[in-house]
Amino acid sequence: MKSWLLAAAMVVATGSFGWADGLYWVVGNRATNSCDIVTRNPVIVGDIWFADGPYKSRDDARLARSSIRVCPKDDSAAE
Repeated sequence: MKSWLLAAAMVVATGSFGWADGLYWVVGNRATNSCDIVTRNPVIVGDIWFADGPYKSRDDARLARSSIRVCPKDDSAAE
């Protein structure tokens, strides 16, 4: 019984780490006056003044960035 519980806990832990792969966030960057798409969960400090996400794909993050009012409309270089 204990071995089953240990195996189940390991499967859940492994699945949790795998779920975090491939996620994207949109962050506002004051230093560059742009909205960047990043692949790590951002920390809101310093020049990073907002974050939105996570999104499952880069295309979803691009779509979200286009709908965020504070993001400059011509932001194609911020990837």
